Amino acid sequence: MNSSSHKIIIITAPSGAGKTSITKYLLQTFPEQLAFSVSAATRRPRSYEQEGKDYYFISMEEFRRRIQNDEFAEWEMVYEGKYYGTLKSELYRIWNDNKFPLLDIDVKGAIHVQQQYRDHCLSLFIQPPSIDELKKRLESRGTESAESLQARLNKSAYELSFHDQFDHIIINENLEKACWEAAVFVKKFLN
Repeated sequence: MNSSSHKIIIITAPSGAGKTSITKYLLQTFPEQLAFSVSAATRRPRSYEQEGKDYYFISMEEFRRRIQNDEFAEWEMVYEGKYYGTLKSELYRIWNDNKFPLLDIDVKGAIHVQQQYRDHCLSLFIQPPSIDELKKRLESRGTESAESLQARLNKSAYELSFHDQFDHIIINENLEKACWEAAVFVKKFLN
């Protein structure tokens, strides 16, 4: 694959808006063309997460060393003391496999990737129908304390203010419809 075919698809959204569900749908819909870009994270894995499949779980020291070595396409401290990032080596791993990376990343990280790979990106912003609906979705996960839930909601309200910086906005009121819309945009971008 030459550099002109180094396309990237970015799915971004506030936490709980449905980006992971849409990402999984796109990977199932375009298995020959897309591959999941595994992000690096400094947080502890959740019980159902696997190293190298869901995230590369690395220490804070290792993450900082990789920042110093310019190994990230993007990185952010998404929550206090918790860093996430997209390794450049991960993008090249996927391109070298003759596929396109599908990134499921936070809003600020998505903006940074777009800035670096502007002519080769498709960015989809998944928007919840409302903050109230987002709160219900996050509560239904059962993974948040009252404090962390409020932090996520505050961050989500801030992230929603950036929705107009992305190629397309998909309002995820109905997951099936949102998945279909995302697939239409992706198909057009890949062809």
